[in-house]
Amino acid sequence: MPLLDKTNREQVRAYQDFVQGSPFATATQDMNWSIVKRGWEDVQFYTEEDGQLTGAMSILIKRTFGFALLYAPRGPVCDPLDFKTLKALLAEINTFAKKNRAFVLRFDPEVTYDEKLVTTYENEGFKVRGRGVDKNALIQPIYNMILNLDGDTEETLLARFSQKTRYNINLARRKGVTVSYDTSEAYLKKFYELYEIMSKRNRLVIRGYDYFEAMMKAFEGNIRIYLTEHEGDVLSGAIGIHYGDKLWYIYGASSNEKRNLMPNYLMQWEMILWGLETGIKRYDFGGVFELNKEDGLYKFKEGFCREEGVTELIGEIDKVYKPIIYNLFTEVYPRLQRLKIKLLRNG
Repeated sequence: MPLLDKTNREQVRAYQDFVQGSPFATATQDMNWSIVKRGWEDVQFYTEEDGQLTGAMSILIKRTFGFALLYAPRGPVCDPLDFKTLKALLAEINTFAKKNRAFVLRFDPEVTYDEKLVTTYENEGFKVRGRGVDKNALIQPIYNMILNLDGDTEETLLARFSQKTRYNINLARRKGVTVSYDTSEAYLKKFYELYEIMSKRNRLVIRGYDYFEAMMKAFEGNIRIYLTEHEGDVLSGAIGIHYGDKLWYIYGASSNEKRNLMPNYLMQWEMILWGLETGIKRYDFGGVFELNKEDGLYKFKEGFCREEGVTELIGEIDKVYKPIIYNLFTEVYPRLQRLKIKLLRNG
């Protein structure tokens, strides 16, 4: 049965084992991601051959005005170039989409941009939205910073960072900044305080505390909260998720105090060491929106990924079911997002 029966424990276990063990695994394709994304429904589809799973796709569903958006964040769990498996998944999903009045199925796999691949997807009837699309019109940024850890040691990694990044790591250590991690409620509350401070400083939309509570529950055993301190002052924090062959730096936060001590550099280094200890292959710094060294976020992440540089992903791949509704979603919604951001920044 290609649509996962969540009441069947054996089937669910087999599905989760496949997803978690796949080389194409991502935390957002784990069934537990739906615990984090409250307010969305979720369904899972899979393909199998000779009783063995060969592909999977976990889909979040948002219903509005009688129509449904189907979104598979960083899906599918199979080789994005394996169109045989992808078509098998879509054969079932298309039926589900019709029954649920879906206007689009959207997925954004972790595959690097390739013009020939874009053409292949388009020839298969998909719309590809990435290069050249307004960043506010995309659910996730197409530019990522990925640090390769495979085969590295502490010494070889440090040598690959920019000189300024190495200097700032050592500066924080010399000045007495300390780094610790935990999964306790006390750590989460302290992280959230920093997150609120940072969000207000940068005029960002703030997620509720329950969002982070759900995240801690969803990835229990594979998630850590890191905090930096100096002489009793908590300066910054971060949340990392170890999933598959990757450690994902998913959220960061910082206070307004003692930023000259560069606590985030030492904190990132300690999180990277966690990755080395667990033998993962990649450390995912997450997305960047501006490829400009005047942009603080880009400058910070680029210093760690000096050799790798920016990873440009293919972007969003859409299977459109209802073109009129889809065009409203892709054209009108981004304008509203830009307006919301402008109003937020203007206070």
